[in-house]
Amino acid sequence: MKHLPLVLLLCIPLLGLTQASNLGNWLLYFGNKQLNNQLNWHHEVQYRSYNAVDDLEQLLLRTGIGYNLTENNNNILLGYGYILSQNYLAGEADKVTVHEHRIFQQFITRQTIGRVSVQHRYRFEQRFIESNFKLRFRYFLSLNVPLNHPTVIDKTLYLSAYNEIFLNTTGNPFDRNRLYGGVGYRLSKTLRLELGYLNQFLANTSRDQLNVISFVNF
Repeated sequence: MKHLPLVLLLCIPLLGLTQASNLGNWLLYFGNKQLNNQLNWHHEVQYRSYNAVDDLEQLLLRTGIGYNLTENNNNILLGYGYILSQNYLAGEADKVTVHEHRIFQQFITRQTIGRVSVQHRYRFEQRFIESNFKLRFRYFLSLNVPLNHPTVIDKTLYLSAYNEIFLNTTGNPFDRNRLYGGVGYRLSKTLRLELGYLNQFLANTSRDQLNVISFVNF
């Protein structure tokens, strides 16, 4: 965690954004602890705001235990998430608070095509939203391209992009789609930082978010 001050420094410019901005902001932390050659502990914190940092949209806490099917390329994981959402009522300034507990299973597979690192993630969620129960599938495809080295090693600047689609099992199958593009820098084997722009397209609307992301492996 010796790089924590750098993570905080990256977030400082967000404080200068106007509170009236329509551009939302997500601050994201992803951690991974390798327990042994096969088991890993995943954990993450996501603070999502309607504006710069002061208007909470969602707080997401997620964790899980993963198992490597192969040394580096294939991982299955069983996880749990808690999500606190504060949603504005239509046409009003008031919010409604929603609590969600989520169990999920996922499979991640990775491959390299030339200089491009490719990741596929398949996730199945069981969502307990207040008194409702829902099921949802998610497919995530990401690409990382190093700029100043042939591969992503220490002190590498890279481009990052992903698309993720969410599908419901009942009602309207389409839930949402997220399209992201950004630039990242790997300081060391332990820490990567990214700054990017995300468009979230829902059934009847869309939103844009600035993303500040830290990835910590220890």
